[in-house]
Amino acid sequence: MFIETETTPNPDALKFLPGKVVMDVGTREFSSPEAAAASPLAEAIFDTGEVVNVFYGWDFVTVTAAPGADWSALKPQVISILLDHFVSEAPLFAGGSAGGIAVPPEDLMAVEERPEDAEIIAAINELLETRVRPAVAGDGGDIAYRGFRDGVVYLTLQGSCSGCPSSTATLKHGIEGLLKHYVPEVAEVRAA
Repeated sequence: MFIETETTPNPDALKFLPGKVVMDVGTREFSSPEAAAASPLAEAIFDTGEVVNVFYGWDFVTVTAAPGADWSALKPQVISILLDHFVSEAPLFAGGSAGGIAVPPEDLMAVEERPEDAEIIAAINELLETRVRPAVAGDGGDIAYRGFRDGVVYLTLQGSCSGCPSSTATLKHGIEGLLKHYVPEVAEVRAA
């Protein structure tokens, strides 16, 4: 087995491609060792002591190193952990744990949505799914919809995108411009 790596726009994150499906459905982010307890793979990566985020996409794992970590030492450790996991065909999640999250639960919504905005929300979600998510997945991340209210779309960047120095530009110039162009009711995009 060979695991490819790709850089991301976030200098602290690397995208690892095992050549296999990682998540059948949705994505999953672990932003602490406690959260990583749900996945033996994420837990092992956090156990290196130099990781602050692990993100699973469809066919990739993105790892964000802690400030000051040396990727030249960390990268071989992460590759070894990934090889061990995928070669052994170990389960991605501990027994009974929740797997991927394709749509955020209601309690993660930033605002309460109104039924009269249903068509606008559907158009926003279609654009996010077909145009935005593939682009941010290419950079080792994902985007989570957190609501729409009074012209404002609330989104959360995940994976390598969550701590990326260019995340504000991605939201404001890239995603906001796209949504405003196709959905005139959108006035602004905000991080949630």
